[in-house]
Amino acid sequence: MLRTALRNVFAHKARLLMTMLAVLLGVAFVSGTLVFTSTISDAFHKGSEKGYANVDISIRQDGGDAPEGRDSVTPLSQRTLDRAEELPGAESATGVVSGFAALSDKDGKLVGDGFSTEGANYYAGRDGKGSDPRYPMKDGAAPRAPGEIALDAKTAERTGYQVGDTVRMSVNGPVRTEKVTGIFTTDDGNVAAGGTLVLFDNATAQRLFAKPGEYTEIQVKAEPGVSQAALKARAEKILPADSEAVTGKTLADEESRAIETSMSSMKTSLLAFAGIALFVGIFIIANTFTMLVAQRTKELALLRAVGASRRQVTRSVLIEALAVGAVAGLAGMAAGIGIGAGLRALVGTMGTMPDGPLVVEPSTVVISLLVGVVITVLAAWLPARRAARIPPVAAMGSVHAPATTRSLIVRNTIGALLSAAGAVLVLMATRMDDGGKAPMGAGAALLLVGVFVLTPLLSRPLIAAAAPVLRLFNVSGKLARQNAVRNPRRTAATASALMVGLTLITGLTVIASGVQKAVDKMASESLKADYTVSMANFTPLSPEVEKKLAGSDEVTATSPLRNAPAEIDGDTEYLTGVNGSTIAQLTSLDFTKGGWSGIAGGKQVVVDTDTAKQYGWKPGSSFQVTYDDGEKGRLSVAGLYKGNEMIKGIIVDNKAITPHLEKVADMQVLAKTKDGATEQVKKSLEKQLGNNPAVLVQDKKDISEGIAQMINILLNMLYGLLAMAVIVAVLGVINTLAMSVFERGQEIGMLRAIGLDRRGIKRMVRLESLVISLFGGVLGIGLGIFFGWAAGELIGSSLDTYTLVLPWGRLGIFLALAALVGVLAALWPARRAARLNMLAAIKTE
Repeated sequence: MLRTALRNVFAHKARLLMTMLAVLLGVAFVSGTLVFTSTISDAFHKGSEKGYANVDISIRQDGGDAPEGRDSVTPLSQRTLDRAEELPGAESATGVVSGFAALSDKDGKLVGDGFSTEGANYYAGRDGKGSDPRYPMKDGAAPRAPGEIALDAKTAERTGYQVGDTVRMSVNGPVRTEKVTGIFTTDDGNVAAGGTLVLFDNATAQRLFAKPGEYTEIQVKAEPGVSQAALKARAEKILPADSEAVTGKTLADEESRAIETSMSSMKTSLLAFAGIALFVGIFIIANTFTMLVAQRTKELALLRAVGASRRQVTRSVLIEALAVGAVAGLAGMAAGIGIGAGLRALVGTMGTMPDGPLVVEPSTVVISLLVGVVITVLAAWLPARRAARIPPVAAMGSVHAPATTRSLIVRNTIGALLSAAGAVLVLMATRMDDGGKAPMGAGAALLLVGVFVLTPLLSRPLIAAAAPVLRLFNVSGKLARQNAVRNPRRTAATASALMVGLTLITGLTVIASGVQKAVDKMASESLKADYTVSMANFTPLSPEVEKKLAGSDEVTATSPLRNAPAEIDGDTEYLTGVNGSTIAQLTSLDFTKGGWSGIAGGKQVVVDTDTAKQYGWKPGSSFQVTYDDGEKGRLSVAGLYKGNEMIKGIIVDNKAITPHLEKVADMQVLAKTKDGATEQVKKSLEKQLGNNPAVLVQDKKDISEGIAQMINILLNMLYGLLAMAVIVAVLGVINTLAMSVFERGQEIGMLRAIGLDRRGIKRMVRLESLVISLFGGVLGIGLGIFFGWAAGELIGSSLDTYTLVLPWGRLGIFLALAALVGVLAALWPARRAARLNMLAAIKTE
């Protein structure tokens, strides 16, 4: 039976080719993901080790809250640094301080991605005349005085800046003009990931990112022969309060774990899409082996007649599947290594990862082979069982025995039960404010499987609906419709592969369209301000920005938005500070009770309804608040409003919170202008702020477009990943049609003999393919709309402005895509059918 199975594999190479391709693509996706993520993780891990090569121990603040009775943790001072340098066994000690620093390129645009544009200190020793081993100078000299900076070599290469150039930059809002005195090399992971690093002299960096004489970390290098553990034990004796000492190995391990954590979500996402492609591939594999079994009914029955047992027949089919899976797994693994290498090269050209070799772990090889073999064998198991049930007497019967009525009734009953259970779960989940995600996911899976099981039943009425159009193509159209419904199970399996991909694509598009509409509505309904001004990375903004805007002749009203932590009834809440005298001109909140009146005095607040319900407040209620500096105050409620994702919480005049802030900073500034939001006014405001690369000036349209751009980028990435499932579905249609043409060779020969020309045969096969693809497309788009609506109901519980939006243009494109799949998939099978020799085909048994 082993020899028989292997002979069958070689005898049906062409028929199994599409199945191999389907498995190959899925396995390639899996192995490519594993190779890519392993390569990135290894590169960053080695970069971390290299970055901490000169750090044997680190003294740092432990990151906890300030002890009771104190406003803040004890800072790391110059005295601590001096004591660390004098530790027995310490070769050197370096003080570290860093923070956000936005660098402008020569065109005035922000360099880097915003969140990894950093500034740090160049520590030149106690006397300021030494060198910092962390940053060896490639060109020029280190910064020694205010107004001087050094740039990392990658940033200098990207921007074209050289030693002696003057650059514009910003730390917290106001524009700074600095002179480049040096260019240095670094193993910093942020720089390797496409960010920028700007070095200031030690005193300037402390003034910008901390306080004079303070550091955020102290790094110590041990003398030769002194272990990290021994140096750590000595350092623990000089630690100030609220600090800890950790070894360089611990730092590298922490960074590696952080990288693993950040990579795991990307790996999981990519593997999920690989799983979808493999899931679609299962339909093709099962369909292929079902058709092979049907075409070899006489052969298998004769094997039974000459003594083969049912188990041997089953084993024979599974061995074929094993061989196909093994070959596809090996080829997929090789293709996956190529995909991983391609992604590595693509990411490398964008400068977003450090250099490193391609990593192919043994587990990747094993997983790739297992996935290929297991998926193929599992998908072939039901056809194998079906083959074993063929009685010897079937050798004298028809090859194309239809499914029994009983089996179809059982299938339809199971499909109806699964679909009903899934729909009920999804509908129940839409009524759950919290915890509805799991029931909705389970319900969606059940409904998808249920519809797949029901597709043979659904195929007849839906394909019959296309009959009026198909009649326009005369005999070819009529035959195409009859062929499409002749074997409902085959049609269902073929269409289901396309249905899965389009369900996901449609659902995601519907959800994204609703979210975008909700953001537009929220921005237009919540803000009267023409512009919002914030930092590019949304870190705190200097109050100087609001003062400049308020002094502009074009601006009629401004209000800074400040956050201040405070304790209320034992809970930590963040108070939002505003300009109480102008905020009513800049926002349009939906007040249920009360309003802005009285807030300007600094003794009253307005609160969103959810927070008010939590504390049992109503207009006139008063409550005690403990500010961050420990002082207490009393505030009363002036009004209640409906909050949203843009504006919510406790809003108070800045007079109440500013005296209690250690460092005054704004999260953003709202501004209203005489002439409204125009491109000319926006450019004027940007110019008044010094064309600052770190500051974003946005109108409502900019806010909406920024979110839309993020949504579109995410959608395009998802479309690209789901394209794999669609490609696999195309292979399924090609495979089904090709094998159907082979199966119906005698019939096609008879059609040619009685007068149907080659063009008519081609048209018949193409129309059949088109009908099957559109059937899958209609099911997929219908399910996608339902899932998009259901998920939107869940989103709407936390996003009040969310409404269902059906993007008819994109839905039309998806349906056209399904039609295109049908047309392209039919090219080769149709040509093959038209080229059949009619006499040879008629003689075929």
